[in-house]
Amino acid sequence: MIYTLQTATTIENVLRNELHLGKKYVHQLRMAKAVSVDDQLVSWTVQLPARTILTIDIPETKSNYLPASISVPIMYEDEHLLVVDKPKNMATHPNNSSETSTCMNAVMRHVTHYAEHVHRLDEGTGGLLLIAKNPIAKAALDYALANNEVTRSYTAVVEGRMVQQQGTIAKPIGKDRHHNTRRVVAKSGQVAVTHFKVIARTAKTTTVKLTLETGRTHQIRVHLAYLGHPIVGDTLYGAKLQGTTYALEATELTFTHPITHKVITVTKK
Repeated sequence: MIYTLQTATTIENVLRNELHLGKKYVHQLRMAKAVSVDDQLVSWTVQLPARTILTIDIPETKSNYLPASISVPIMYEDEHLLVVDKPKNMATHPNNSSETSTCMNAVMRHVTHYAEHVHRLDEGTGGLLLIAKNPIAKAALDYALANNEVTRSYTAVVEGRMVQQQGTIAKPIGKDRHHNTRRVVAKSGQVAVTHFKVIARTAKTTTVKLTLETGRTHQIRVHLAYLGHPIVGDTLYGAKLQGTTYALEATELTFTHPITHKVITVTKK
C-alpha cells in the first residue's frame, strides 16, 4: 500500500490517528518492519515532510467467508475498497461459517482474499454496500462511519401523502419487548437521527429521500412508521399496502477515501 503524507507528521501518527489502526495491528506492523520510505526503514517518531510517500506492506489476512457461486453488481472498485449493489432479500453477511448465500459470500467470489463490510443493510433492503479490501482500509472506514463521515442516502416509498416537505426524526430506538425482531421508538433506546425530504407524491404514497446520522437496526423503517407512514410492503412495521418486499433502497454513498483522500460519491440510478 502506498500512502502519501498530507502534512508533516510521523509514521506513528499516521497509523494511529489518520488510519486509526488498533494498538495490536500497529504493533504487528512494527514487528514486521512493514513501513518504509524509499525502501528504507525510518524512525516512527521522526517528523517527515508533507508529500513523503510511505510504503506499507500489509500482512497477509484472509476473511472467513466462503466464496459463493452467485455474484453481485460492483458499482465502484479500487485496490482498497469496493461498493456493491446488494440485492433485496439477500443477507449482508452469513450467520454461520457454512452459509454461502449472502452478499459477503458473493463478494468473496470476486475478491477471493480479504473483504469486510463497513456497514450493513437489512436483508429486505437493497442497494449500495461499502466494503473494505484490506484491514487498514477497514479500520479507517470504520472510524469514518462511527464519526458520521460516511453519508448514506436511501429512497423509500411510504404509505400516505406526507404533509411535511422535509424534516428530521430524532427519536431513540430500542428492542420491542414483545417481538424478537422488531424495534420501537423508546426513551431508553439508542440515539437515532434520520433526515428526510419528499421527492414525489401520488394519491396514496409518498417517495422520500432519507439520510442517516446514525445506523440503528431498522432505523429508517422504525422512524417512518413512527410518523404514521410505514414503508410500502413493510408489514413488520404496520404497512397495509402489499408488495413482494418493502420499498427501501440504499441509493447513494459519499465518503472521503481513507488512502487517496479523494471524495467518492457512488449513486444507484
